[in-house]
Amino acid sequence: MADADYCDLCDLPFSTCVHGMPKPVPLPDPPPKVSTPRVRTTRVPGTREAPPRVVPRKWTQPHELVPHVIAVLDEAGGELDGEDMFEALEKQLADVLKPGDREKNPQGELRWRAAARKARKELIDTGVLVAAGPGVWKLA
Repeated sequence: MADADYCDLCDLPFSTCVHGMPKPVPLPDPPPKVSTPRVRTTRVPGTREAPPRVVPRKWTQPHELVPHVIAVLDEAGGELDGEDMFEALEKQLADVLKPGDREKNPQGELRWRAAARKARKELIDTGVLVAAGPGVWKLA
């Protein structure tokens, strides 16, 4: 190759040198964007509300056991020991309990017994029962 094929400024061949390349042809301006106007629709709030979902319970809730707890204590004279209370309550709830109530919860306790203990706590908080001691169920 001859000396004329190399750039005097950077000593690179003209084919790779930025000094010897012709200026790039500018790209034509892109055509302006034509936007279509949006059509606004009015939405009436509350028209697509889903109906409330009714889920059948697998086990009895504590608040459902409250009247049974009070009835058992009334029959027993107002006070029972924990195991006696659970036995009497189990007899009264024989036809009320759901199939899932006889299963054990993650702590290993029967679900209906745990619900009965929660019902006892609710009754103590409302003042219907007195916290007479551990395992003692006593009406106020």
